Amino acid sequence: MAVHASIPEDAFTATTLGIRREGSGVVIRGNGLVLTIGYLITEADEVWLTTNSGRVVPGHALAYDQETGFGLVQALGPLDVPALEFGDASKAEIGDEVVVADGIGQFVEAKIVAKQEFAGYWEYLLDEAIFTAPAHPAWGGAALLDEDGKLLGIGSLHLQMATQNGDSADINMIVPINLLIPILDDLIKRGRVNKPPRPWLGAFSAESNGEVVVMSVTEGGPAAKAGLRRGDVISEVRDGEVDGLADFYRKIWQSGPAGAEIPMRVLRDGREAWLRVKSGDRGSFLKKPQLQ
Repeated sequence: MAVHASIPEDAFTATTLGIRREGSGVVIRGNGLVLTIGYLITEADEVWLTTNSGRVVPGHALAYDQETGFGLVQALGPLDVPALEFGDASKAEIGDEVVVADGIGQFVEAKIVAKQEFAGYWEYLLDEAIFTAPAHPAWGGAALLDEDGKLLGIGSLHLQMATQNGDSADINMIVPINLLIPILDDLIKRGRVNKPPRPWLGAFSAESNGEVVVMSVTEGGPAAKAGLRRGDVISEVRDGEVDGLADFYRKIWQSGPAGAEIPMRVLRDGREAWLRVKSGDRGSFLKKPQLQ
């Protein structure tokens, strides 16, 4: 089904993700529980669900898990839509034929072209994401279905992948459904996973030739307060050299829960400097959902 969300103009994510967000979701339980991608509904003060039959039902932004990227919406009225059965993403293989379907009935017959680690610039990491081609043009919250019609994952991104002949191909990045199963009960009952939140820096970073380069920092965030700047190259965290973006994130997250102080060595204009970043809880910067 289609997911439409409205976000307050003063929300933390309003400038980066917008205040009107549209995508898709999948009914995963008979009581109207809808799985989507979390960035569609984070900080939403209003959510509407539209079924293929045209039924429009209000929804409540129930949960957003920042580690996986999944979001949950609870329908506040009957959807009359059957729940989709989960598949096993761990058994999906490169070359498998799949379908990527959105909430308005459009679908793309695709193949799995890769299963590999994915590090996002917004302090996000999946050990094994699924990548499919050709890309679905409305990927956000779209369902990845196996040949039996079972749910393998939820669409997150549109990317480009280099081909063997030097060209580029449009692909979708999918969050595997297996990541949801261990945390689903917590998300339903608590709105979050029952464990201390990861330390968050508020830094947008990219990898260049194995180096981690800061692209920007969140205004008022931990990194900005510690003096981290655009263009800084992060070379060490504590006593360990940083080997790429994924390694950088793992070193940060191994430093303890949110609030841990994290020393890091940066290269700036040819000079070295040590900064101490008092990490934060990303969730504390976000507006909490209100029941409609």
